[in-house]
Amino acid sequence: MAEQKKSLEYRFDEVPPAGHLLMLSLQHVMLMFVSVGLPIIFTGQINETTEFASTLVALSMLAAGIGSIIQSAGIPFIGSGYLCPNVCGPSYLSLSLSAAWAGRIPLMRGMIIVAGLVEMALAPLVHKLKQVFPTFIVGLVVAMVGISVIRMSVTSLFGLEFRGDAIRSEDIVIGMVSLFVMVISNIWGRGFVRVYCLLIGMAAGWLLALLLDPEYRHALAVIQHSEMFAIPAPGPEFRGIHFRMDMVLPFVVIAISGSLKSFGNLLAAQKISEPHLEQVDFSPIRKGLLADGFSTALAGVLGGMAVDTSSSNIGLAGSTKVLSRWIGVAAGAVFVLLAFCPKVIVALSLMPKPVLGASIIFAGCFMICTGFLEMFSEEWDQRKTFIVGIALFFGLSTAFLPVLYARSPELIRTFFTDPLPTTTILAVVLNLVLNLDRIVARLLERTAKGG
Repeated sequence: MAEQKKSLEYRFDEVPPAGHLLMLSLQHVMLMFVSVGLPIIFTGQINETTEFASTLVALSMLAAGIGSIIQSAGIPFIGSGYLCPNVCGPSYLSLSLSAAWAGRIPLMRGMIIVAGLVEMALAPLVHKLKQVFPTFIVGLVVAMVGISVIRMSVTSLFGLEFRGDAIRSEDIVIGMVSLFVMVISNIWGRGFVRVYCLLIGMAAGWLLALLLDPEYRHALAVIQHSEMFAIPAPGPEFRGIHFRMDMVLPFVVIAISGSLKSFGNLLAAQKISEPHLEQVDFSPIRKGLLADGFSTALAGVLGGMAVDTSSSNIGLAGSTKVLSRWIGVAAGAVFVLLAFCPKVIVALSLMPKPVLGASIIFAGCFMICTGFLEMFSEEWDQRKTFIVGIALFFGLSTAFLPVLYARSPELIRTFFTDPLPTTTILAVVLNLVLNLDRIVARLLERTAKGG
């Protein structure tokens, strides 16, 4: 016990002192705020007003905050009990837009509820995956959790929003300095400095942005026009919940994909929270997937965007060795409170993109390396080489060549959407196919013994 306490600031079941709990939760809240840009992007795509955007952000934050509390608290029957906060799910953005274009917000709400119920229905089946997730595939999935955020994090680090944007030298300096401060604080820092390395790096980057770029200083003027406290008041455009049969299948498929992504995140959370486990414990993962589905359905009921587990926050927990699930509960509570504070929402949404990008890269590094260490921790053979290699080739190609898959038949396009679920599906299938002779041999052996 003493040895473990030396290596971890707070184990996943420990409760930090109140002051530390608040500061550590704020560190996670800052990272969770990256996803708040999705409701704003969504609003622009459907040509709605600024007031609509504010309401959508607040409702989405409510769903994510409540979901984070349920997920991290691990109450009976639901929630993993790991530090695994919820954020607005980027994988749902495209289909949510399709639903909104077809039937406005009521249809989007209804279809998000359907997706959440599908995720909840899949959760009890997770224990059946035990045989198809050997150690090296678990490691691959954990690594892909980090790899899947590379595109978003690097574009943010360079301050890019659209493909044709020019890269500014100020953004490069701000992003690199932020990342450098986070890394050196984590490596050489002690006590407070090491634990709060992300907050320190964010603060350094933000201050540098205010010094180097007048745009960031001018943007702060927007804050004074926002209210300090306001209860989200959905307008008539939010009223009603509708469903359409022709949209059920796409949302079922994205729910399956979302479940796989959350499965990978929960596996990663378990690996860093309980490293002593020799095999995957599927009970908390099942409860975690149930909580994820419930949170998604809740987002639809409230009128917000679909939510998902956050890879970046899990990476932050692993890199700082601060794993207490109560930090996730506190972060969720803070996120809920912030949903009623428009002034704070505006202030945090003005955080420079390079600083956010540096934060995600910092967290993702730990996930990638932890996964690789797990993957190569057992004896290797040629079968594993092709299982991992082929899965990585096609999984990563979804990020490198999205236009290629956009022109593919619908069945292929459905499953080749994101590196994490695509790599996971291919690795599981290839593991079964390339080990078919061994599986048949074991079945014959059991049959012979039974006879």
